[in-house]
Amino acid sequence: MASHRLYLDHAATTPILPQAQAAMIEALESWSNPSSPHGDGRAARAALEEARRRIGAALGWDGHVIFTSGASEAIAIALTRSKAGRILTSPVEHDSVLRVTPQAERLEVDINGLLIRHSRLHGSDGGKSLLAIQHVNNETGVIQSLEEIGHEGVIFFADCAQSAAKLPLPNADMIAISAHKFGGPPGIGALLVKDLTLIHPSGGQEQGYRAGTENLPAVLAMAAALEARADWLPKAATLRAKLDQAIEASGGQIVAREAPRIPSIASYRMPGLSARAQLIQFDLAGISVSAGSACSSGSLKTSHVLHAMGWDEAQAGEVIRVSFGPATGEADIGRFIEAWTSMAARAR
Repeated sequence: MASHRLYLDHAATTPILPQAQAAMIEALESWSNPSSPHGDGRAARAALEEARRRIGAALGWDGHVIFTSGASEAIAIALTRSKAGRILTSPVEHDSVLRVTPQAERLEVDINGLLIRHSRLHGSDGGKSLLAIQHVNNETGVIQSLEEIGHEGVIFFADCAQSAAKLPLPNADMIAISAHKFGGPPGIGALLVKDLTLIHPSGGQEQGYRAGTENLPAVLAMAAALEARADWLPKAATLRAKLDQAIEASGGQIVAREAPRIPSIASYRMPGLSARAQLIQFDLAGISVSAGSACSSGSLKTSHVLHAMGWDEAQAGEVIRVSFGPATGEADIGRFIEAWTSMAARAR
């Protein structure tokens, strides 16, 4: 990224941390296939298993860690190979969840995108139902109170792509994470599983649950990123509060204003100007933001998340997402506010 540009799209991907980059470069200089029986392969296997232990320890997870290409693959494994007979999820989930669960029962959310408690959340079929819920929404930053929802008697899957390494992991049976959301490299993630009997094996590597040569350099970089992370959310909360105040003062609207939101993600509506027009103008000003999920930003469709929350087509079409990283500072927020205020004034 050019130094003159302001990057505020960390929810899409965040720059790789120096520690992760160094670990990956070192691994690339001398590595072997972890499945090979010779000495080099055995050394690679030892490094892989040590990284698996380190990642579990860094996340406070004492279950199994299955390495994947990212959260989307972890989600697909959990939801298509689960031994559950019925899947329940919400309409504000990431596209990767909705795409692999077309027949799932969709639970309701309120105007803030929070799951409405329902009797269907409680299993009555001996644990044969699976509840799949996102911990932090990737578009709005809304934090689901997973411990309060109540999911007794069901297999609980949590999409933690946006919350891992930022918030404590929820008490779930399966969890998806993605390294490039917390300073690791792209193309690596994991499915965390308490009990491997919850999913059908597929054969191949990763204890028979994910075929393909393990990406050891990326795995080692992910472990390094997790161990190097710092608690920057309090600083982000201060910056986001300043941004929220400025947005409202200039006539903007905060999405899910009354909901608990992770400090690193916020969505705002600028009445009178489409999100597409905003993105173009911000980009010309050297500011990178997005409209909704990066996975669907190339389409002309407005956010399914906002529609599920009760926003109409016109309102949803005027919303952009701003997301912070560890290096985001007060001057960055000031620059964005200046651009937003000027744009909003012209739109009025």
